[in-house]
Amino acid sequence: MGKVAVGVAVIGTAAVVAAAALLVRQRMRSSGRWARTRALVKEFDEKCGTPDAKLKQIADAMTVEMHAGLASEGGSKLKMLISFVDNLPTGDEEGVFYALDLGGSNFRVLRVELGGRERGVVHQEFAEASIPPALMSASSDVRN
Repeated sequence: MGKVAVGVAVIGTAAVVAAAALLVRQRMRSSGRWARTRALVKEFDEKCGTPDAKLKQIADAMTVEMHAGLASEGGSKLKMLISFVDNLPTGDEEGVFYALDLGGSNFRVLRVELGGRERGVVHQEFAEASIPPALMSASSDVRN
């Protein structure tokens, strides 16, 4: 009897919510707010939407810059470092792994414990530290 009562309560609640949504929608339409809301959304889409052709053009330009950056030092405005990945993750990885990111102004460290396919990401920790400006522009000369 308890499951039936819960089922009836859920169906009743869903019906009340649907009726309330219809009532709100009808009142918005009749008050003119619906038309204003649709006009605002349309205007936002027209002013902020990016055509697919433009997105493809941007992606192609980024690809060219990345290839140029990897081909030679100073060959691109993008700073690229060649790194070699000899195999991709399979999802079976277990154990503790670290990721290090030395960006323009921050140093980030991620520690993640993986449990293979069965357990996925067991635990992860993240830390970030700002790099002092003096260290970002210091010389590599070593003088004793």
